[in-house]
Amino acid sequence: MAKRCYYDILSVERTASDGDIKAAFRKQAMACHPDRNPGDKEAEHRFKEVNEAYEVLRDPDKRAAYDRFGHAAFEHGTGMGAAHGFGADFATTFSDIFDDLFGMSGRRGRGSVRERGADLRYNMEISLHEAYAGKTAQVRIPTSVTCEACSGTGARSGTKPKACPLCGGYGKIRHAQAFFTLERTCPNCQGRGQVIDSPCLSCAGSGRVTRERTLSVNIPAGVEDGTRIRLAGEGEAGVRGGPPGDLYIFLSIAAHPFFQRDGADLHCRVPISMVTAALGGEFEVPTIDGGKTRVKVTEGTQSGRRFRLQGKGMPVLRARQSGDMYVQVVVETPQKLTRKQRELLAEFDRLSSTETQPESSGFFGKVKEFIDGLGGSRANSA
Repeated sequence: MAKRCYYDILSVERTASDGDIKAAFRKQAMACHPDRNPGDKEAEHRFKEVNEAYEVLRDPDKRAAYDRFGHAAFEHGTGMGAAHGFGADFATTFSDIFDDLFGMSGRRGRGSVRERGADLRYNMEISLHEAYAGKTAQVRIPTSVTCEACSGTGARSGTKPKACPLCGGYGKIRHAQAFFTLERTCPNCQGRGQVIDSPCLSCAGSGRVTRERTLSVNIPAGVEDGTRIRLAGEGEAGVRGGPPGDLYIFLSIAAHPFFQRDGADLHCRVPISMVTAALGGEFEVPTIDGGKTRVKVTEGTQSGRRFRLQGKGMPVLRARQSGDMYVQVVVETPQKLTRKQRELLAEFDRLSSTETQPESSGFFGKVKEFIDGLGGSRANSA
């Protein structure tokens, strides 16, 4: 049975461009693919014809030979065997097309696979003052670095890696089964595409050795707890000259004995005496920058009142502004009173009025009204 013209099979003109040929192939291959036509022998035959035609017309040299000599150009086993309809190049060709049609890309090119080094993590604790001012810290990290003896190639001096003889430097081995091509990692080179006959004595062929490195880390002012700082290229060296990974510094801020942080604001609690709260006065508090400031307490200050010190908080990261500092006063009740002190407090209580203690007087007045109201309700119900 005479073979059909490849151009007719793909329904394209002889002057069709490469793009037109590819588009026509995609359309027809999808339509007659065996997966979409299970058990249809005619579709299977048609699919073979479409692939055979595309195998020739996609290649400029094969297409030129076909245009000149027709099917005779590929007889006698010089391209596509007439007995099987598929040549030695079909597995590679169809795998490329199958990837293109069904999105199974990811094929690696020939040559050595340079594995990227692993990322590293370093946990660092700093004080609240260091977070306020910023600092430059030195960290010592054991990590893998490029072997100097072989410059990261993994091969002994005077030698170099060579292409893997099993996969030809591809890193994968392909097996054609029916209409599909299966790939697996080359067991001889573990997917690297290269093998080393004479490994470097210093790194045993890995291209890297373990060393302790000292790095300088810039911690900007205003960092918060949990901040992550990335040092690009400071992680582990890649295998056999591959690119290095990154180093990530994770910051934690130690608890402060005086301040509690809330974003860019600072909070602190200061106990004051009952006399200071009643008569007014002032006290001195430290600030995060190492200085001091005075807080003035007005007459009759109640426990829990907050005083705001503008701009005395933490700096805002990457901004020219700072948070505030809030001082909350807690009125301290006297303990272990002397006899004289008890007498004076008792006298003060006797002379007190609703004007000197309006909050407590008002509260207990409402309590009395509530109880009286309950009593009246019971009497009416009786």
